[in-house]
Amino acid sequence: MNETQTFEQPYVFGLDIGTRNVVGTVGYKEGNEFIVVAQYVMQHETRAMIDGQIHDIGRVGKVIQTVKEELEKQIECPLTEVCIAAAGRVLKTVTTNVEYEYPEETVVTKEDIHTLDLLGIEKAQSLLKEKNDTRYKFYCVGYSVVKYYLNEEVYSNIEGHKAEVISEDIIVTFLPEDVVDGLYSAVAQAGLEVANMTLEPIAAIDVAIPESFRMLNIALVDVGAGTSDISVTKDGSIIAYGMIPLAGDELTELIVQHYLVDFQTAERIKLASTTGEMITYKDIMMIEHSIPAKEVWELIEPVTDKMTTAVAEKIKELNGGQTVSATFVVGGGGKIHGYTEMLADKLGLPQERVALRGEEVLQEVTFEQPDIEKDPLIVTPIGICLNYYDQKNSFIMVHLNGERIKMYDNNKLLIMDAALQAGVANEDLFPKRGKEVNYTVNGVAKVERGLPGESAVITMNGKPAGINTKLEPNSEIEICPSTAGADAMITIEQLEEYHTSTITFIVNGRKIVCPRFVEVNGKLEPASYLIKEGDEIETRAYYTVEQIAEFMDVEIDTEKEIIVNNRVVDLNYFVYENFNIEWTILSFRTHVSDTIEEMAAEGIEETADTAEAPEENVSDSGTAGETEDSVPADDASVTTDEETQTAEESPADNETSEEAKEKETHSVEVIINGTPVTLTGRESYMFVDLFEFYEFDLSASAGRAIITKLNGQNAQYTAELKDGDVIELAWKEK
Repeated sequence: MNETQTFEQPYVFGLDIGTRNVVGTVGYKEGNEFIVVAQYVMQHETRAMIDGQIHDIGRVGKVIQTVKEELEKQIECPLTEVCIAAAGRVLKTVTTNVEYEYPEETVVTKEDIHTLDLLGIEKAQSLLKEKNDTRYKFYCVGYSVVKYYLNEEVYSNIEGHKAEVISEDIIVTFLPEDVVDGLYSAVAQAGLEVANMTLEPIAAIDVAIPESFRMLNIALVDVGAGTSDISVTKDGSIIAYGMIPLAGDELTELIVQHYLVDFQTAERIKLASTTGEMITYKDIMMIEHSIPAKEVWELIEPVTDKMTTAVAEKIKELNGGQTVSATFVVGGGGKIHGYTEMLADKLGLPQERVALRGEEVLQEVTFEQPDIEKDPLIVTPIGICLNYYDQKNSFIMVHLNGERIKMYDNNKLLIMDAALQAGVANEDLFPKRGKEVNYTVNGVAKVERGLPGESAVITMNGKPAGINTKLEPNSEIEICPSTAGADAMITIEQLEEYHTSTITFIVNGRKIVCPRFVEVNGKLEPASYLIKEGDEIETRAYYTVEQIAEFMDVEIDTEKEIIVNNRVVDLNYFVYENFNIEWTILSFRTHVSDTIEEMAAEGIEETADTAEAPEENVSDSGTAGETEDSVPADDASVTTDEETQTAEESPADNETSEEAKEKETHSVEVIINGTPVTLTGRESYMFVDLFEFYEFDLSASAGRAIITKLNGQNAQYTAELKDGDVIELAWKEK
């Protein structure tokens, strides 16, 4: 608040912005006493406020500016912050219960109690949002704790006690945001910032009904010009708030019509009727009249009866359908002749139990200005100042993207906290990644994440800030949401498996290492294929004979036999890991060195033999890895003498199919997965021959490895089979 040179305590500046008057009060608290150093009252020149709501922000702002300047003259000190209160127009209240459980028994601190209050407010806001059936957006303007509980037992003060669970019943009050916005805007036009805001009935009850009285079932009615604000106490707590839009202006408007005067003159007639016996006034025709006050009483009696009937009904409604034990009345409107008597009658109470509260509730308030009278009119202005001490530093106000937010201040608030309370989604604060792609490789789930976007752009009071920047009271925060990055894009050639997964064949006695082909959803795809959501990718476990020849860049002689694992096959035969292939080459499409370079370019893993000595990948009979010297560069189709000689020395390579059939054959009995199987038609049998005699779906791998066991040991496809061998074939479980 505003520091002075005379007192160590800061001054508190409170404004009661009423429908008829603006009352400014400046003071400070010393012990239990509140000392008022300056007060100034100014009436609105026009009806800039109606029923407690600002209709003309500019005119109200000018009145506030004048009141501020007059007070600054009195205290000789600038005023920059102010405490205000809102009238209960379209007031909403939510009563709820909230609890907090400690991890272990803990001493309750004041911070814990404030946190509990905040949890209660947040819960009440959620409840109101669920049942709000109006066009209004409501804003929390105050709260009162009905009861505190310590381990489920009622306590008047839980601070300092040990507890495992603390809870509270809390009543939270809300007003439409446009009501609050109007107050803030008018105050801002006068060059002031809001230090604290409360509700008028809360401010009034702080003064009119001390805590020692709140054990009783008492109602407080603050009768202003536009609204009558009501609160009810019981069992030591405030249990309800309410409002009716009937107050002093109803009487003034009746006087305007009856006596043909302007609104200001009617106000003077109304006030004069409470203090004197005769009233003199001039009507709009400038004709002077003198009337007895009793005549005014009789004129306004029907409206007073209407007002008190509405107030009594509201009190009973807030008190669970029953009357209260007593009622206190504050505010200028309550001074109208007959008001308290009529209200007592409507409530069914003795007249002495409905009374104006003024000087008797201001015993601990000292005015340095001797001309100020302690009456019901100044109860609420004093209460606004005192409420600052109850809630000072408990809450701060900020604007986030134009929306006002009230937050509990624990001195640790960050912009992140404001964003969360305002409902800003996390994805709008942090960089959003582009759409990811989910797929599988050999049955293993994979995900390629999209690229990150840009973080949210945050400013506070026009300066760059971040989500961890500490909040400043009344600051203006702007958050430009974060952006999304590019969607994920990945091709087959970018897969690790594409480069590291290879398959090895034995061609004419030499090892050839090839990359595995890749199938997507059962279809062979090139390396440039762009992987899509849900794709099932498998590295194929076989080549055809023709594909191996293409990979090695050789043309084979199809007139000669192509033998795989001692079996004559054609170009479309499937060749698996470590299968043995024998063929005769007609020509090389490129030199061996070119072939090796292409293999390297494709990311193919070369064997040590291939890298160090290309000729090691070539059989003596002139196969795929033939050196450059073995085949003339200008005539790759010519067969070398060495190749011819090798062919002559290898009669098995030159045998015809008919001759092979004439070879001696015999059968072998084996057990496959518990089933006896007879192998026939061959001179000898290797493990791979089993697939010809036993049904086993080699296309059902789904990325799984095959289990091949011979007599309980892992077996190679080239392992020789004998009678009685026990074989296990299965797909390995994922």
